[in-house]
Amino acid sequence: MNPGDVHPGLGVLGPVTAWDAAGNTIALKGPRHRSVLARLIVARGRVVPVAHLVDDLWDDPPADPVGALRTFVAALRRALEPDRSPRAPARLLVTEGPGYALRVPTDAVDAWWFERSVADAAKLPPEAATVRLDEALGRWRGPAYAEFAEQPWARADSRRLTELRLHAVELRAEALMSSGEADRAAADLRAHGAEHPWRENAWRLLALALYRTGRQADALEVLRGARTLLADQLGIDPGPGLRALEEDILQQAEHLGRGDRPAWAGRPGEAGGRARGGQSGQAGGRAWGGRPGQGGGHARGDHLAGYDASGQADRLARADDGVRIAASTRADDGVRIAASTRADDGVRIAASTRADDGARIAASTPAKDGARIAASTPADHSARTADPAQPDRHPSTDRTAHPGAAPAPANPAGRVWEQVAAAYDRTVAPDARARLESTTGLLRNLAVTGGSGLLAAREHRVAAVAAAEELGDPELTARVIGAYDVPAIWTRLDDPEQAAQVVAAAERTLTALTARSSTAHGHAATPAAHEADKARLLATIALESRGTRLDRGPQAARQAEEIARRLDDPALLAFALNAGFMQAFDRTGLAPRRDGIGAELVALSARHGLSTFETLGHLVRLQARSALGDFTTADHHAVAADVLAVRHERPLVGVFTRWYAALRLDTTGRAPAAEVEAAYRDAAALLDGAGMPGLAHGLLPLALLCLRLRRTLPLDFDDHTDWGPYAPWARPLLLLDRGRRNEAAEALHATPEPPRDLLQEALWCLTAQAAVALDDRRTMARAHAALTPAANELAGAGSGLLTLGPVAGYLEMCSG
Repeated sequence: MNPGDVHPGLGVLGPVTAWDAAGNTIALKGPRHRSVLARLIVARGRVVPVAHLVDDLWDDPPADPVGALRTFVAALRRALEPDRSPRAPARLLVTEGPGYALRVPTDAVDAWWFERSVADAAKLPPEAATVRLDEALGRWRGPAYAEFAEQPWARADSRRLTELRLHAVELRAEALMSSGEADRAAADLRAHGAEHPWRENAWRLLALALYRTGRQADALEVLRGARTLLADQLGIDPGPGLRALEEDILQQAEHLGRGDRPAWAGRPGEAGGRARGGQSGQAGGRAWGGRPGQGGGHARGDHLAGYDASGQADRLARADDGVRIAASTRADDGVRIAASTRADDGVRIAASTRADDGARIAASTPAKDGARIAASTPADHSARTADPAQPDRHPSTDRTAHPGAAPAPANPAGRVWEQVAAAYDRTVAPDARARLESTTGLLRNLAVTGGSGLLAAREHRVAAVAAAEELGDPELTARVIGAYDVPAIWTRLDDPEQAAQVVAAAERTLTALTARSSTAHGHAATPAAHEADKARLLATIALESRGTRLDRGPQAARQAEEIARRLDDPALLAFALNAGFMQAFDRTGLAPRRDGIGAELVALSARHGLSTFETLGHLVRLQARSALGDFTTADHHAVAADVLAVRHERPLVGVFTRWYAALRLDTTGRAPAAEVEAAYRDAAALLDGAGMPGLAHGLLPLALLCLRLRRTLPLDFDDHTDWGPYAPWARPLLLLDRGRRNEAAEALHATPEPPRDLLQEALWCLTAQAAVALDDRRTMARAHAALTPAANELAGAGSGLLTLGPVAGYLEMCSG
């Protein structure tokens, strides 16, 4: 073969990369080199003038940007054409006219090959189309243009590819149904629909697949669930496709092809059921689909976008050409959250929460192409109580039924509470063990109210566990410990001493429970009830051991998940997945793993009505997608979390989404530093009295430090600033900013390894920056080794709260 006919492979369906003919990764050096390559791929063979490249690469160009650009181009040419002689002209990255262009065939770039494969699949028989789409979806390694997706020059192509991917997922599902494999399509579409709840076509395909497997009752349940979802969260009715399909299923219309192999036409559109105009549709006009995570694609349900590869109209959840989807949910005391989404270049996501007393804190974030995210949360996150200064909106029917007694609560919920509590006190003996289990259930609900409720819940939980242990019944103690399955999103413990007490009690109870099972049953299998108790104890151990370097935490999380899956217990599995999430920090760069956990939590919880864990799943995915630079998906999860929080009265969620809004304002790079700092300070105000000291302590100074370092601003902090647990990592940089190099070097040598938590990448980057400034080669090498697995992530953004920018930049500094 002529060497000139061999081209390297170029990849943008994930982190920007290149491969040689043998499939080995080609070293592209630093982020500037990769950004030049990505920018030329976006141009699709067209010449990009040098002036445009300079503008795209630098907000603040160096002294000789053209010279620097030429250096990057020369390095890329050597990497992509290693066998080219020094005097031979470049064949791939060519100089032409006023700039540079990329001359490679279509199949050399994974994104171009993906587009063609999706378009070709529409012309193939269904079986062949399924194979082609499996292969195409398997090319995805993460968000398109991962580390550059937010750059203005990459945004449009990243979104277009993202939409095309989601279209391919549904395209594959249609191909499976037309191949007579509706059961496979149904299994794949459940997670897909839960992951993208506003895509009516996903629900339509799922219902159709269920119908074709003979499960018409389940099909109707899906359609009615979609109707409820759209009405409750968006205030809209289903579109004509869903309505027509529901009517056709009720009539068992013959054209639905139940149980047969319908004809395959291979055009994206409306298959099975009626077309948009209301006429019945045969197999012609398709919107097929695919399996989350299929063939090495992104893990657990992160299939993103769909668009017509032939260049027809873009499609996103029926949001053709900017159709606006609005979401609003009203709570019964006037709380309101609104979310709106505009497709493609006008995306706008807004979330607002209004409290009883009118207190409102708003954060507004400029996002992509004029898109905005606005989030506002109640200033008071304490549990809602009646306000005597406000008019009584729920007058009691009889306030004088018992003269001399306290007035009955005006709110119906309050009246029921008092009646049930009184009945409980009358009928359940004061020393009854049932009171302990009832107490734990109350504490679990109290914890999610935040503020003093969360603090009280933690304190009384320890007391309840101690009381259960005093009674000497390990089964009761196991239930008391395991019933406190409060979702946890932050990796730093609020009260390490209390957590250690709970872990010790859980370990003792686990040992006693195992011994009792062995005595009662010999060496036979442990009864399912004991197995479930054991899994909850293990999950508790893993959760309360988070952020440590002990092997017991990850081990307990794995064991809890194994038991939960074996028992097929959704609530138990959700609890175990939360434990697994808390132990998914054994090294840097694990955002994709956590994203998979979040995706499973969302899908599992949506199917089984586990609203608190569904909310948790959205927050986990918000964090993970932020780490991967995929803020489009993170925006979606922020809105979904806010909607669920208002509906189910979970005020603490607003703390995290408000911080996320500040982070988004920060990451746009367009807002002045003062405006970003104000947003961070407003978000930090929500932490006052929120009952989460493990999150609050030192967080605001750390966020401001990251902002000022990224923007090369003076580190102007008061000497009395409380850095909390982050002081060891901040101190060297603060001393350097004041010119105290010797003290900074001493402080750097005393800096410990970061804890295994959501901020470990950010803390390692702080260490790296100080080490580079001090030319501490040993520490630079340590930081480089620790950060290498996170090369494609944004440092700190995995917290959903703050960022130091791309990890790749710090790796480049440390290797210089």
